[in-house]
Amino acid sequence: MAIQLNHTIVWVKDQQESARFLTELFGLPEPVRYGPFSVVEVSNDVSLDYLSTDGPVRAQHYAFLVSEQEFDEIFGRIRERGLEYWADPFHSQPGEINTNDGGRGVYFDEPGGHNLEIITRPYGSGQSQ
Repeated sequence: MAIQLNHTIVWVKDQQESARFLTELFGLPEPVRYGPFSVVEVSNDVSLDYLSTDGPVRAQHYAFLVSEQEFDEIFGRIRERGLEYWADPFHSQPGEINTNDGGRGVYFDEPGGHNLEIITRPYGSGQSQ
């Protein structure tokens, strides 16, 4: 059997806000409730299971591989919402996208404070620029 990631728990202050943010921005189906979780399914049978906490949330990084068309759609929604975005994970290149490995990538924050990224080419798949 090939080992696959099935789901991960994403701790946030407001699970409904964060889950809806992701589904709306990415054009995914509405989150579904499963026990205490707000579950967001992505196309490779992996889910992000959002869970609210009153405690501190340590920011994590979640990267999503998307097609060129999906990148255009999602990036369009990022700009429509007036969200800040960066070409790098350290947020030192504001208002830019990157062209690493011959693709495109951009970083942005979600309401729970996590750093999200969309890329059109996996890292190491081409020439870095």
